[in-house]
Order: sequence, then C-alpha cells, then structure tokens
Amino acid sequence: MAAPMGTKGGGFLQRLRRNTFFKYGLPMLVLIVGGAYGLKEFRTLRYEIIDKRKTVDPETEERMKQRQKAKKASLAEEFERLQQQDLDTWHNIRGPRPWEDSKEFQTMQRQNMEKSKNVELTR
Repeated sequence: MAAPMGTKGGGFLQRLRRNTFFKYGLPMLVLIVGGAYGLKEFRTLRYEIIDKRKTVDPETEERMKQRQKAKKASLAEEFERLQQQDLDTWHNIRGPRPWEDSKEFQTMQRQNMEKSKNVELTR
C-alpha cells in the first residue's frame, strides 16, 4: 500500500527542520546580506540629509570665496615674511611643572634671561 500524500510532505518538512543549514546558516546569510543592504540605504540617506543642510545662497558663497582668496598668501610672500624674522636668536624656556608655582617660576626665568643678556653684552 502506498503511503498517504500528507506523510511524504511532512517527512520533507521534518528533514528541513533538522537540517542545520536551514536552521542556522540561512538565517545568518539573510541577516548578513540584509544588514549590508540596510546599512547602504541608511548611509546614502544620511549623506543626502547632510547635503541638503549645507545649501548656501550663491551671494554668500561668492563673498566667502573672495575672503579666502584675499587670505591666501603666495609662497614668495611667506618666504619674505620668514626672512624678516630673526630665527637664530631664540631661547628654549621650560614651562612650570604642575607642582611648581608658575609665578615664582616665571620670575626666575626672567631673572635668568636678564643675567644671560648682561653676560652677552659684556663680551
């Protein structure tokens, strides 16, 4: 005798339920692929919103560009500015430690600077 139709179908579903790929693997794959797609959508939405916030009227944008052009200095101008500065005579001054009194330390530094200047002048 042949088995009833419902039994064959039921056996197939039972085998699917026992299969570890369909129990654990397939949901994991759906989560990974769906998560990647969802993150892509959220990311594009985020950047669209940021772009809409940054809209500036053309008049203001033109004024900002003019200010930036005025601020830019050429390489030759910067070189001239550095040539005018005296970079050879500088002193390395240590700042006070957290446990030292800063006022006292500053007065000591000033006294030492004056002494060193006096010594240089006498030479």
